[in-house]
Amino acid sequence: MKDRFDYGLNPEKLGAVSSCLCDPATAHAEFMVVKNQYEGETDRKAERGALCYQIRQAFPQGEVTAEEANRIGYETAMRWTKGKYQFFVCTHIDKDHIHNHIYYNSTAYDRSRKFRNFIGSTFALRRLSDRVCLEHDLSVIANPKLHSKGRFLHYGQWLGGDQKLSYKEQIRLAIDAALTEHPADLPDFLRRMEQAGIQVKRGRGGVISFRVSGQERATRFRASTLGDGYGPEDVQAVIDGKAPTRKAEPRRGSRPAPQRVNLLIDIQERMSHGKGPAYERWAKVYNLKQMAAALQFLKENDLMEYDELAAKTEAATDRFHALAGEIQQTEAALSKVSDLMAAVVNYAKTRPVFDGYKTARYSKKFLAAHETELAGYRAAKTALGELLGGAKLPKMDTLKKSRRELTEKKKALYADYRKAQQEMRELVAVKGSVDHLRGLTDGQRNKEQTR
Repeated sequence: MKDRFDYGLNPEKLGAVSSCLCDPATAHAEFMVVKNQYEGETDRKAERGALCYQIRQAFPQGEVTAEEANRIGYETAMRWTKGKYQFFVCTHIDKDHIHNHIYYNSTAYDRSRKFRNFIGSTFALRRLSDRVCLEHDLSVIANPKLHSKGRFLHYGQWLGGDQKLSYKEQIRLAIDAALTEHPADLPDFLRRMEQAGIQVKRGRGGVISFRVSGQERATRFRASTLGDGYGPEDVQAVIDGKAPTRKAEPRRGSRPAPQRVNLLIDIQERMSHGKGPAYERWAKVYNLKQMAAALQFLKENDLMEYDELAAKTEAATDRFHALAGEIQQTEAALSKVSDLMAAVVNYAKTRPVFDGYKTARYSKKFLAAHETELAGYRAAKTALGELLGGAKLPKMDTLKKSRRELTEKKKALYADYRKAQQEMRELVAVKGSVDHLRGLTDGQRNKEQTR
Protein backbone atom coordinates (compact mmCIF):
# COMPACT_ATOMS: atom_id res chain seq x y z
CA MET A 1 0.00 0.00 0.00
CA LYS A 2 2.79 2.43 0.81
CA ASP A 3 4.38 1.99 -2.62
CA ARG A 4 1.03 2.56 -4.30
CA PHE A 5 0.21 5.57 -2.12
CA ASP A 6 3.68 7.08 -2.72
CA TYR A 7 2.94 6.96 -6.45
CA GLY A 8 -0.33 8.84 -5.90
CA LEU A 9 1.35 11.42 -3.65
CA ASN A 10 4.32 12.00 -5.98
CA PRO A 11 4.87 15.81 -5.83
CA GLU A 12 5.93 15.87 -9.50
CA LYS A 13 2.47 14.62 -10.49
CA LEU A 14 0.28 15.97 -7.70
CA GLY A 15 -1.98 18.98 -8.32
CA ALA A 16 -4.37 18.64 -5.37
CA VAL A 17 -5.12 16.21 -2.56
CA SER A 18 -7.98 15.69 -0.10
CA SER A 19 -8.87 12.98 2.40
CA CYS A 20 -11.54 11.58 4.71
CA LEU A 21 -10.84 9.97 8.11
CA CYS A 22 -7.09 9.75 7.44
CA ASP A 23 -3.92 11.72 6.66
CA PRO A 24 -2.67 10.89 3.13
CA ALA A 25 0.97 10.97 4.30
CA THR A 26 0.36 8.21 6.85
CA ALA A 27 -2.68 6.55 5.26
CA HIS A 28 -0.93 3.19 4.80
CA ALA A 29 -0.29 2.94 8.55
CA GLU A 30 -3.75 4.27 9.49
CA PHE A 31 -5.41 1.72 7.19
CA MET A 32 -3.51 -1.07 8.94
CA VAL A 33 -4.44 0.25 12.41
CA VAL A 34 -8.13 -0.05 11.51
CA LYS A 35 -7.52 -3.53 10.09
CA ASN A 36 -5.76 -4.67 13.27
CA GLN A 37 -8.62 -3.33 15.39
CA TYR A 38 -11.09 -5.10 13.11
CA GLU A 39 -9.23 -8.40 13.53
CA GLY A 40 -9.05 -7.99 17.31
CA GLU A 41 -12.76 -7.15 17.68
CA THR A 42 -14.20 -9.70 15.25
CA ASP A 43 -11.53 -12.43 15.29
CA ARG A 44 -11.61 -12.39 11.47
CA LYS A 45 -8.49 -12.21 9.34
CA ALA A 46 -8.14 -8.65 8.11
CA GLU A 47 -5.65 -9.52 5.37
CA ARG A 48 -8.12 -11.85 3.64
CA GLY A 49 -9.09 -10.29 0.31
CA ALA A 50 -7.99 -6.86 -0.92
CA LEU A 51 -6.20 -4.50 1.48
CA CYS A 52 -7.48 -1.42 -0.30
CA TYR A 53 -9.13 -0.37 -3.56
CA GLN A 54 -8.24 2.25 -6.15
CA ILE A 55 -10.55 4.26 -8.43
CA ARG A 56 -9.18 6.17 -11.41
CA GLN A 57 -11.29 9.05 -12.73
CA ALA A 58 -10.19 11.11 -15.74
CA PHE A 59 -11.48 14.32 -17.35
CA PRO A 60 -11.16 15.74 -20.89
CA GLN A 61 -8.34 18.18 -21.50
CA GLY A 62 -9.15 21.71 -20.35
CA GLU A 63 -12.56 20.90 -18.83
CA VAL A 64 -11.64 21.21 -15.13
CA THR A 65 -8.93 22.60 -12.94
CA ALA A 66 -7.00 20.41 -10.50
CA GLU A 67 -9.03 21.76 -7.57
CA GLU A 68 -12.36 21.13 -9.32
CA ALA A 69 -11.32 17.62 -10.31
CA ASN A 70 -10.29 16.90 -6.72
CA ARG A 71 -13.64 18.12 -5.37
CA ILE A 72 -15.48 15.89 -7.84
CA GLY A 73 -13.27 12.93 -6.93
CA TYR A 74 -13.91 13.56 -3.23
CA GLU A 75 -17.69 13.67 -3.79
CA THR A 76 -17.56 10.48 -5.88
CA ALA A 77 -15.56 8.67 -3.19
CA MET A 78 -17.83 9.93 -0.41
CA ARG A 79 -20.98 8.73 -2.19
CA TRP A 80 -19.35 5.42 -3.16
CA THR A 81 -18.14 4.63 0.38
CA LYS A 82 -21.02 6.50 2.10
CA GLY A 83 -18.41 8.03 4.38
CA LYS A 84 -17.83 4.72 6.17
CA TYR A 85 -14.33 3.99 4.81
CA GLN A 86 -11.07 5.95 4.98
CA PHE A 87 -10.05 7.39 1.61
CA PHE A 88 -7.95 10.09 0.01
CA VAL A 89 -7.97 11.62 -3.47
CA CYS A 90 -4.80 12.47 -5.42
CA THR A 91 -5.31 14.66 -8.50
CA HIS A 92 -2.53 14.27 -11.08
CA ILE A 93 -1.68 16.96 -13.62
CA ASP A 94 1.35 15.31 -15.28
CA LYS A 95 -0.70 14.22 -18.33
CA ASP A 96 -2.62 16.24 -20.88
CA HIS A 97 -5.81 15.17 -19.11
CA ILE A 98 -6.27 15.79 -15.38
CA HIS A 99 -7.16 12.59 -13.53
CA ASN A 100 -7.82 11.37 -9.99
CA HIS A 101 -6.39 8.42 -8.09
CA ILE A 102 -8.81 7.55 -5.27
CA TYR A 103 -7.59 5.08 -2.63
CA TYR A 104 -9.97 3.71 0.01
CA ASN A 105 -9.56 1.16 2.78
CA SER A 106 -11.30 -2.19 2.35
CA THR A 107 -12.15 -2.21 6.09
CA ALA A 108 -14.82 0.14 7.42
CA TYR A 109 -13.64 2.84 9.81
CA ASP A 110 -16.00 1.59 12.57
CA ARG A 111 -14.66 -2.00 12.04
CA SER A 112 -18.21 -3.27 11.36
CA ARG A 113 -17.56 -4.76 7.91
CA LYS A 114 -15.24 -5.14 4.93
CA PHE A 115 -15.96 -3.86 1.44
CA ARG A 116 -16.63 -6.73 -0.96
CA ASN A 117 -16.33 -6.15 -4.66
CA PHE A 118 -19.48 -7.34 -6.40
CA ILE A 119 -20.54 -8.41 -9.90
CA GLY A 120 -21.24 -5.28 -11.90
CA SER A 121 -19.37 -2.95 -9.52
CA THR A 122 -17.57 -1.31 -12.46
CA PHE A 123 -20.90 -0.52 -14.08
CA ALA A 124 -22.33 0.84 -10.80
CA LEU A 125 -19.24 2.99 -10.19
CA ARG A 126 -19.31 4.39 -13.73
CA ARG A 127 -22.98 5.32 -13.30
CA LEU A 128 -22.17 7.10 -10.04
CA SER A 129 -19.23 8.95 -11.58
CA ASP A 130 -21.37 9.98 -14.57
CA ARG A 131 -24.10 11.15 -12.20
CA VAL A 132 -21.70 13.34 -10.22
CA CYS A 133 -20.20 14.78 -13.42
CA LEU A 134 -23.65 15.59 -14.84
CA GLU A 135 -24.59 17.31 -11.59
CA HIS A 136 -21.51 19.54 -12.06
CA ASP A 137 -22.34 20.20 -15.73
CA LEU A 138 -19.40 18.15 -17.01
CA SER A 139 -19.25 15.78 -19.98
CA VAL A 140 -19.51 12.00 -19.76
CA ILE A 141 -18.71 9.21 -22.20
CA ALA A 142 -21.99 8.44 -23.98
CA ASN A 143 -21.17 4.93 -25.23
CA PRO A 144 -18.15 3.54 -23.36
CA LYS A 145 -16.45 0.43 -24.68
CA LEU A 146 -17.15 -2.44 -22.30
CA HIS A 147 -14.36 -4.71 -23.53
CA SER A 148 -10.81 -3.92 -24.51
CA LYS A 149 -9.89 -4.77 -28.10
CA GLY A 150 -6.21 -3.96 -27.73
CA ARG A 151 -3.39 -5.75 -26.00
CA PHE A 152 -4.59 -4.55 -22.58
CA LEU A 153 -7.37 -6.59 -20.96
CA HIS A 154 -9.74 -5.58 -18.21
CA TYR A 155 -9.60 -7.65 -15.02
CA GLY A 156 -12.39 -10.07 -15.96
CA GLN A 157 -10.80 -10.83 -19.35
CA TRP A 158 -7.37 -11.19 -17.76
CA LEU A 159 -8.68 -13.77 -15.28
CA GLY A 160 -10.56 -15.69 -17.99
CA GLY A 161 -11.45 -19.20 -16.83
CA ASP A 162 -9.61 -18.65 -13.54
CA GLN A 163 -12.08 -16.00 -12.41
CA LYS A 164 -13.25 -16.82 -8.90
CA LEU A 165 -16.99 -17.28 -8.44
CA SER A 166 -18.86 -15.52 -5.66
CA TYR A 167 -20.23 -17.58 -2.77
CA LYS A 168 -23.81 -17.12 -3.99
CA GLU A 169 -22.81 -18.23 -7.50
CA GLN A 170 -21.17 -21.35 -6.06
CA ILE A 171 -24.36 -22.14 -4.11
CA ARG A 172 -26.51 -21.61 -7.22
CA LEU A 173 -24.28 -23.96 -9.21
CA ALA A 174 -24.52 -26.57 -6.45
CA ILE A 175 -28.32 -26.26 -6.44
CA ASP A 176 -28.49 -26.73 -10.22
CA ALA A 177 -26.15 -29.73 -10.03
CA ALA A 178 -28.15 -31.34 -7.19
CA LEU A 179 -31.43 -30.89 -9.10
CA THR A 180 -30.00 -32.52 -12.24
CA GLU A 181 -29.61 -35.70 -10.13
CA HIS A 182 -33.43 -35.79 -9.69
CA PRO A 183 -33.72 -35.90 -5.88
CA ALA A 184 -36.83 -37.64 -4.53
CA ASP A 185 -37.78 -34.86 -2.11
CA LEU A 186 -36.40 -31.81 -0.32
CA PRO A 187 -34.46 -33.78 2.37
CA ASP A 188 -32.85 -35.81 -0.42
CA PHE A 189 -31.95 -32.55 -2.19
CA LEU A 190 -30.31 -31.19 0.98
CA ARG A 191 -28.31 -34.41 1.40
CA ARG A 192 -26.99 -34.00 -2.13
CA MET A 193 -26.02 -30.39 -1.34
CA GLU A 194 -24.00 -31.61 1.65
CA GLN A 195 -22.35 -34.28 -0.48
CA ALA A 196 -21.30 -31.50 -2.87
CA GLY A 197 -19.45 -29.74 -0.03
CA ILE A 198 -22.14 -27.17 0.85
CA GLN A 199 -22.82 -26.92 4.58
CA VAL A 200 -26.58 -26.94 5.31
CA LYS A 201 -27.62 -25.01 8.42
CA ARG A 202 -31.09 -25.25 9.95
CA GLY A 203 -32.36 -22.39 12.06
CA ARG A 204 -35.46 -21.48 13.97
CA GLY A 205 -38.79 -22.01 12.26
CA GLY A 206 -37.30 -24.40 9.72
CA VAL A 207 -35.13 -21.70 8.10
CA ILE A 208 -32.41 -23.23 5.91
CA SER A 209 -29.09 -21.57 5.04
CA PHE A 210 -26.10 -22.66 2.96
CA ARG A 211 -22.41 -22.02 3.59
CA VAL A 212 -19.52 -22.54 1.19
CA SER A 213 -16.03 -23.38 2.40
CA GLY A 214 -14.33 -20.13 3.41
CA GLN A 215 -17.59 -18.20 3.69
CA GLU A 216 -17.99 -16.27 6.94
CA ARG A 217 -21.77 -15.85 7.03
CA ALA A 218 -24.24 -18.43 5.70
CA THR A 219 -26.54 -17.49 2.82
CA ARG A 220 -30.29 -17.81 3.41
CA PHE A 221 -32.09 -20.32 1.19
CA ARG A 222 -34.61 -17.99 -0.42
CA ALA A 223 -35.19 -16.40 -3.82
CA SER A 224 -34.73 -12.82 -2.56
CA THR A 225 -31.16 -13.73 -1.50
CA LEU A 226 -29.99 -16.26 -4.11
CA GLY A 227 -32.00 -14.90 -7.04
CA ASP A 228 -35.14 -15.80 -8.95
CA GLY A 229 -35.55 -19.53 -9.40
CA TYR A 230 -33.42 -20.51 -6.39
CA GLY A 231 -35.92 -20.34 -3.52
CA PRO A 232 -37.45 -23.37 -1.70
CA GLU A 233 -40.65 -23.12 -3.77
CA ASP A 234 -38.66 -23.10 -7.03
CA VAL A 235 -36.57 -26.09 -5.96
CA GLN A 236 -39.71 -27.98 -4.87
CA ALA A 237 -41.32 -27.26 -8.25
CA VAL A 238 -38.32 -28.84 -10.03
CA ILE A 239 -38.41 -31.85 -7.70
CA ASP A 240 -42.14 -32.31 -8.40
CA GLY A 241 -41.53 -32.09 -12.15
CA LYS A 242 -43.50 -28.84 -12.50
CA ALA A 243 -40.44 -26.85 -13.62
CA PRO A 244 -37.47 -27.81 -15.82
CA THR A 245 -33.99 -28.38 -14.43
CA ARG A 246 -31.26 -25.88 -15.27
CA LYS A 247 -27.83 -26.64 -16.61
CA ALA A 248 -25.17 -25.96 -13.98
CA GLU A 249 -23.33 -23.03 -15.61
CA PRO A 250 -21.96 -19.85 -14.00
CA ARG A 251 -23.88 -16.70 -14.83
CA ARG A 252 -21.37 -13.96 -15.52
CA GLY A 253 -21.78 -10.38 -16.51
CA SER A 254 -24.96 -9.62 -14.56
CA ARG A 255 -25.38 -6.01 -13.61
CA PRO A 256 -27.20 -4.41 -10.71
CA ALA A 257 -30.46 -2.68 -11.48
CA PRO A 258 -30.10 1.10 -11.82
CA GLN A 259 -31.54 3.27 -9.11
CA ARG A 260 -35.08 4.46 -9.74
CA VAL A 261 -35.59 8.00 -11.06
CA ASN A 262 -38.03 9.95 -8.89
CA LEU A 263 -40.24 12.95 -9.62
CA LEU A 264 -39.00 16.46 -8.98
CA ILE A 265 -40.31 18.37 -5.98
CA ASP A 266 -42.41 21.48 -6.56
CA ILE A 267 -40.43 23.61 -4.12
CA GLN A 268 -42.67 26.69 -4.24
CA GLU A 269 -45.77 24.62 -3.54
CA ARG A 270 -44.07 22.87 -0.60
CA MET A 271 -42.76 26.18 0.81
CA SER A 272 -46.32 27.57 0.82
CA HIS A 273 -47.22 24.80 3.29
CA GLY A 274 -44.83 26.13 5.90
CA LYS A 275 -41.58 24.38 5.02
CA GLY A 276 -38.44 26.14 6.24
CA PRO A 277 -35.27 27.32 4.46
CA ALA A 278 -33.42 24.10 5.40
CA TYR A 279 -36.01 22.09 3.47
CA GLU A 280 -35.66 24.46 0.50
CA ARG A 281 -31.88 23.90 0.40
CA TRP A 282 -32.35 20.13 0.59
CA ALA A 283 -35.06 20.16 -2.11
CA LYS A 284 -32.85 22.13 -4.51
CA VAL A 285 -30.03 19.59 -4.15
CA TYR A 286 -32.51 16.72 -4.47
CA ASN A 287 -34.01 18.19 -7.66
CA LEU A 288 -30.55 18.70 -9.12
CA LYS A 289 -29.71 15.04 -8.56
CA GLN A 290 -33.02 13.87 -10.02
CA MET A 291 -32.52 16.07 -13.11
CA ALA A 292 -29.08 14.52 -13.59
CA ALA A 293 -30.61 11.05 -13.21
CA ALA A 294 -33.33 11.90 -15.74
CA LEU A 295 -30.77 13.21 -18.23
CA GLN A 296 -28.68 10.08 -17.80
CA PHE A 297 -31.78 7.91 -18.41
CA LEU A 298 -32.64 9.87 -21.57
CA LYS A 299 -29.12 9.52 -22.94
CA GLU A 300 -28.86 5.80 -22.16
CA ASN A 301 -32.23 5.11 -23.82
CA ASP A 302 -31.70 7.54 -26.74
CA LEU A 303 -34.86 9.53 -25.94
CA MET A 304 -33.78 13.07 -26.74
CA GLU A 305 -37.03 14.00 -28.59
CA TYR A 306 -39.95 14.96 -26.33
CA ASP A 307 -42.63 13.44 -28.60
CA GLU A 308 -40.77 10.13 -28.63
CA LEU A 309 -40.49 10.22 -24.82
CA ALA A 310 -44.23 10.95 -24.49
CA ALA A 311 -45.15 8.15 -26.91
CA LYS A 312 -42.93 5.62 -25.14
CA THR A 313 -44.33 6.65 -21.75
CA GLU A 314 -47.90 6.20 -22.99
CA ALA A 315 -47.04 2.80 -24.53
CA ALA A 316 -45.36 1.64 -21.30
CA THR A 317 -48.40 2.75 -19.27
CA ASP A 318 -50.81 0.94 -21.62
CA ARG A 319 -48.72 -2.24 -21.46
CA PHE A 320 -48.62 -2.12 -17.66
CA HIS A 321 -52.41 -1.80 -17.40
CA ALA A 322 -52.94 -4.50 -20.05
CA LEU A 323 -50.75 -6.91 -18.08
CA ALA A 324 -52.61 -6.02 -14.87
CA GLY A 325 -55.92 -6.87 -16.58
CA GLU A 326 -54.55 -10.13 -17.96
CA ILE A 327 -53.28 -11.10 -14.49
CA GLN A 328 -56.74 -10.43 -13.04
CA GLN A 329 -58.35 -12.67 -15.67
CA THR A 330 -55.81 -15.42 -15.09
CA GLU A 331 -56.27 -15.27 -11.31
CA ALA A 332 -60.06 -15.42 -11.74
CA ALA A 333 -59.74 -18.47 -14.01
CA LEU A 334 -57.31 -20.10 -11.57
CA SER A 335 -59.66 -19.46 -8.66
CA LYS A 336 -62.56 -20.98 -10.59
CA VAL A 337 -60.56 -24.12 -11.45
CA SER A 338 -59.42 -24.48 -7.81
CA ASP A 339 -63.00 -24.06 -6.53
CA LEU A 340 -64.22 -26.57 -9.11
CA MET A 341 -61.58 -29.11 -8.04
CA ALA A 342 -62.53 -28.64 -4.38
CA ALA A 343 -66.25 -29.09 -5.22
CA VAL A 344 -65.49 -32.25 -7.23
CA VAL A 345 -63.51 -33.73 -4.33
CA ASN A 346 -66.27 -32.92 -1.83
CA TYR A 347 -68.91 -34.28 -4.18
CA ALA A 348 -66.98 -37.55 -4.65
CA LYS A 349 -66.53 -37.93 -0.89
CA THR A 350 -70.20 -37.34 0.00
CA ARG A 351 -71.90 -39.01 -2.96
CA PRO A 352 -71.77 -42.56 -1.41
CA VAL A 353 -73.51 -41.20 1.71
CA PHE A 354 -76.27 -39.71 -0.44
CA ASP A 355 -76.61 -43.01 -2.32
CA GLY A 356 -77.02 -44.75 1.04
CA TYR A 357 -79.62 -42.18 2.05
CA LYS A 358 -81.51 -42.84 -1.16
CA THR A 359 -81.26 -46.62 -0.67
CA ALA A 360 -82.70 -46.16 2.84
CA ARG A 361 -85.64 -44.40 1.16
CA TYR A 362 -84.75 -41.07 2.74
CA SER A 363 -85.01 -42.41 6.26
CA LYS A 364 -85.15 -39.78 9.00
CA LYS A 365 -82.95 -41.99 11.16
CA PHE A 366 -80.31 -42.15 8.40
CA LEU A 367 -80.61 -38.38 7.89
CA ALA A 368 -80.02 -37.71 11.59
CA ALA A 369 -76.94 -39.97 11.60
CA HIS A 370 -75.37 -38.43 8.45
CA GLU A 371 -76.68 -34.89 8.46
CA THR A 372 -73.24 -33.27 8.11
CA GLU A 373 -72.19 -35.43 5.13
CA LEU A 374 -75.51 -34.87 3.37
CA ALA A 375 -75.24 -31.11 3.89
CA GLY A 376 -71.76 -31.24 2.37
CA TYR A 377 -73.15 -33.19 -0.60
CA ARG A 378 -75.86 -30.60 -1.25
CA ALA A 379 -73.33 -27.75 -0.98
CA ALA A 380 -70.92 -29.50 -3.37
CA LYS A 381 -73.69 -30.18 -5.89
CA THR A 382 -74.86 -26.56 -5.74
CA ALA A 383 -71.28 -25.29 -6.21
CA LEU A 384 -70.79 -27.59 -9.22
CA GLY A 385 -73.97 -26.32 -10.80
CA GLU A 386 -72.96 -22.68 -10.34
CA LEU A 387 -69.37 -23.18 -11.54
CA LEU A 388 -70.18 -25.35 -14.55
CA GLY A 389 -73.23 -23.37 -15.67
CA GLY A 390 -74.71 -26.37 -17.42
CA ALA A 391 -71.43 -27.51 -19.00
CA LYS A 392 -70.15 -31.07 -18.75
CA LEU A 393 -67.98 -31.86 -15.73
CA PRO A 394 -64.34 -32.26 -16.89
CA LYS A 395 -62.09 -35.01 -15.61
CA MET A 396 -59.87 -34.39 -12.61
CA ASP A 397 -56.69 -34.86 -14.70
CA THR A 398 -57.93 -32.16 -17.07
CA LEU A 399 -58.60 -29.82 -14.15
CA LYS A 400 -55.13 -30.46 -12.69
CA LYS A 401 -53.49 -29.77 -16.04
CA SER A 402 -55.50 -26.56 -16.43
CA ARG A 403 -54.53 -25.39 -12.93
CA ARG A 404 -50.85 -26.13 -13.61
CA GLU A 405 -50.93 -24.19 -16.90
CA LEU A 406 -52.72 -21.24 -15.31
CA THR A 407 -50.22 -21.18 -12.42
CA GLU A 408 -47.27 -21.10 -14.83
CA LYS A 409 -48.97 -18.40 -16.89
CA LYS A 410 -49.61 -16.32 -13.77
CA LYS A 411 -45.95 -16.61 -12.73
CA ALA A 412 -44.74 -15.53 -16.18
CA LEU A 413 -47.24 -12.65 -16.25
CA TYR A 414 -46.09 -11.39 -12.86
CA ALA A 415 -42.45 -11.36 -14.07
CA ASP A 416 -43.47 -9.28 -17.11
CA TYR A 417 -45.70 -7.15 -14.87
CA ARG A 418 -42.83 -6.21 -12.54
CA LYS A 419 -40.60 -5.28 -15.47
CA ALA A 420 -43.38 -3.24 -17.09
CA GLN A 421 -44.09 -1.53 -13.78
CA GLN A 422 -40.45 -0.50 -13.34
CA GLU A 423 -40.24 0.75 -16.93
CA MET A 424 -43.47 2.71 -16.58
CA ARG A 425 -42.40 4.29 -13.28
CA GLU A 426 -39.06 5.39 -14.69
CA LEU A 427 -40.58 6.84 -17.87
CA VAL A 428 -43.37 8.60 -15.98
CA ALA A 429 -40.84 10.07 -13.53
CA VAL A 430 -38.50 11.21 -16.32
CA LYS A 431 -41.36 12.69 -18.37
CA GLY A 432 -42.70 14.37 -15.21
CA SER A 433 -39.28 15.92 -14.58
CA VAL A 434 -39.08 17.13 -18.18
CA ASP A 435 -42.62 18.52 -18.00
CA HIS A 436 -41.75 20.27 -14.74
CA LEU A 437 -38.70 21.88 -16.33
CA ARG A 438 -40.69 22.90 -19.41
CA GLY A 439 -43.31 24.47 -17.15
CA LEU A 440 -40.64 26.43 -15.28
CA THR A 441 -39.12 27.57 -18.59
CA ASP A 442 -42.50 28.61 -20.02
CA GLY A 443 -43.32 30.49 -16.83
CA GLN A 444 -39.99 32.35 -17.01
CA ARG A 445 -40.66 33.34 -20.64
CA ASN A 446 -44.12 34.63 -19.74
CA LYS A 447 -42.66 36.78 -16.94
CA GLU A 448 -40.08 38.25 -19.35
CA GLN A 449 -42.77 39.05 -21.93
CA THR A 450 -44.90 40.72 -19.22
CA ARG A 451 -41.98 42.93 -18.23
